[in-house]
Amino acid sequence: MKVLLEYVWIDAYQNLRSKIKILNSEKNNLELEDISEWNYDGSSTGQAEGHESDIIIRPVRLFTNPFHNVYYKGIGLGYLVLCQTFDKDNKIHPTNKRIGCVEIYEKCKEYDFWFGMEQEYIIVDKSGLPYKWERPDRVFNSDSYCSVGGDRCYGREISEEHLHKCLEAGISICGTNAEVMTSQWEYQIGAVDALEVSDHLWMSRYIMNKVTEKYECSVTFLPKPFADYAGSGLHTNVSTKEMREEGGLEHIYKACEKLRLTHKKHIDLYGEGNNNRLTGRNETCSYEEYKYGVRNRGCSVRIPLSVYNDKKGYLEDRRPGSNADPYVITSLLMESIVFQKL
Repeated sequence: MKVLLEYVWIDAYQNLRSKIKILNSEKNNLELEDISEWNYDGSSTGQAEGHESDIIIRPVRLFTNPFHNVYYKGIGLGYLVLCQTFDKDNKIHPTNKRIGCVEIYEKCKEYDFWFGMEQEYIIVDKSGLPYKWERPDRVFNSDSYCSVGGDRCYGREISEEHLHKCLEAGISICGTNAEVMTSQWEYQIGAVDALEVSDHLWMSRYIMNKVTEKYECSVTFLPKPFADYAGSGLHTNVSTKEMREEGGLEHIYKACEKLRLTHKKHIDLYGEGNNNRLTGRNETCSYEEYKYGVRNRGCSVRIPLSVYNDKKGYLEDRRPGSNADPYVITSLLMESIVFQKL
């Protein structure tokens, strides 16, 4: 049986790359240990220089491939193979942030962290304008949030095809909606542990990029590509076992205070260009200050009203930009909440 393997990895610029290998296998359903490591030319991805430019890619998670998912002419079920990177000497490549996430995750296992991530993005056409905009100075905007109708909701076909592909792949996607800016959308991943949410978010981004090829457009994960409109974030919901149990609100408040003390560290690592989004406008708090509060979407960290009423649950970190690395976000949150002293 021939099995199609689509290896996916992250380059030096936080872009996703891929290439396909056909494997001869006697097994219909493969496990991670059945997939060998591979390599690619790192000089073409910003990850190596010179002639000795091999970068090793080592599989870390398998997904059903929704683009190659049927038996056809002797080719079996396809897989998306998420990989992490190592240099030619088999050392962890500097762009490999997953290893650090694994280390923090292992140290914090007893806290039973759950994460949910809300990925915002903007669909753009080949000219760089938002998808299907007839003019760059489109005047109406606030009618787009969770909207329906061809005069204000652009890109549903892309959002919903992405949703279906993610479900087929086995990604922990749990919802989607149109966002405040026309042609801007959001989907949610979680609630799962730090490694699963991060792996699944990266692969969901890859699937989104492939879906847009069909429609001859693309998506931008930049936090603020259009100055006069709402930016895009990667709001991250986080809880520990203590936060989810009776009396958990006290632990949520304590975590919020710890995040105050590590605010600058988080801001510096929460996505390139994110300061352009965190201005204090468009439901953001300025990157220069830190605030938390109940129900307030203008805070750095929000405690949802339902959580306040139940006196347990989770907090929402609204600071991460839409292009931030989920491995970095989850690592920082676990590290701050567990190891930061008040």
